[in-house]
Amino acid sequence: MTRLLSLLTALALAPAAMASPDASVPASGRLAFDVIRKDRDIGDYVVTFRGAGDDLTVEVATDVRVKVPVIGVSAYRFTQASTETWRVGQLAGLTSRTDDNGTPHDIRVGATSLIPASLWNADLVRASTVLNTVDGSTDAISVSNLGPENVATGSGPVSATHYAVRGGLERDLWYAGATLVHVRFLAEDGSQIDYVLR
Repeated sequence: MTRLLSLLTALALAPAAMASPDASVPASGRLAFDVIRKDRDIGDYVVTFRGAGDDLTVEVATDVRVKVPVIGVSAYRFTQASTETWRVGQLAGLTSRTDDNGTPHDIRVGATSLIPASLWNADLVRASTVLNTVDGSTDAISVSNLGPENVATGSGPVSATHYAVRGGLERDLWYAGATLVHVRFLAEDGSQIDYVLR
């Protein structure tokens, strides 16, 4: 009985309407986040959606710059521009261009059942493998549902479900229904990075 109650609770807290990525598309057609490190805004993560139903195009842009405080020059820079094409709820193609602090990556991926690790699609929380959008590799993951929490956004607190993603992708994700509202992870230097919804 306890096991059944745990299963029912997990299902109730899962993002709604997981059958289609359309469920993760906000009515505005855009998600924009400030990238915060050590209480400083160091960049932007913006997802733009076009189309609906059987055809959806998703453009993801990330621009992060960490500056040396005293002299004001960039000590680290990460930029990425990717386009995902979805047809009938499945990824039909992905192109991505990334500059990871001077190391370039250009990838082009055809149709696949994998969920890209671009985070906006709540179907990621049911995946065991994701598509790495930097180099096109695949990453094995496990996901834990940590339950409901309130998260801060630019328009006030939002009730969301917290998921811990571990393995080849290490992220903490918060979805309100099936819409991404917060991201947290540790940078290579151990500092905490938060994507705060505007």
